Amino acid sequence: MSKAFTKENDEAEDFSLEDAQDNAAHSIPGDKNYITPQGIEKLRSEWKRLMDVERPELVKIVQWAAGNGDRSENGDYIYGKRKLREVDRRIRFLTKRIEKAEVVDPMAQSSEKILFGATVTLLDEQGVERKYSIVGIDETDGKRGRISWISPIAKAMLQKKVGDTITVKLPKGDEDFEVIRICYEALLD
Repeated sequence: MSKAFTKENDEAEDFSLEDAQDNAAHSIPGDKNYITPQGIEKLRSEWKRLMDVERPELVKIVQWAAGNGDRSENGDYIYGKRKLREVDRRIRFLTKRIEKAEVVDPMAQSSEKILFGATVTLLDEQGVERKYSIVGIDETDGKRGRISWISPIAKAMLQKKVGDTITVKLPKGDEDFEVIRICYEALLD
């Protein structure tokens, strides 16, 4: 068995392991991928950039490097192939996420209850207001208060109304919050 053949098998095993890790990290209850219109546009934009710009550039680099001779010690070729695999993996991931996306526009929601897309203001036990927007898994951003609809705090909030109290299990213990405001607004970047 040649070293090149063994190398290809090793790479394929690593690649499959990476795919399995991606799938496990982004598994969604009920296989739904709820997402806002802004979120789906970001995914589509990244997919398009990878397909139209980054991947073709990497293919050119790999082709050029392959033409330089011995591939086993060709750093440009090895790095280019590795980077190309990463981009291809990301493209496959984005393709799956986009195919399973169920776009929910917060502006189209009108409910007194907390649903996907709601921006909710909570009052914690110390009297501090905290504002959260319930978004898709691919849109979470803790610094901006955007939490996934499958996060513990979002799960505790769903279907609640203004005036309701929710209890969230946090690492430091259970904490109670009062829902003081619910609105459905466009999430701006």
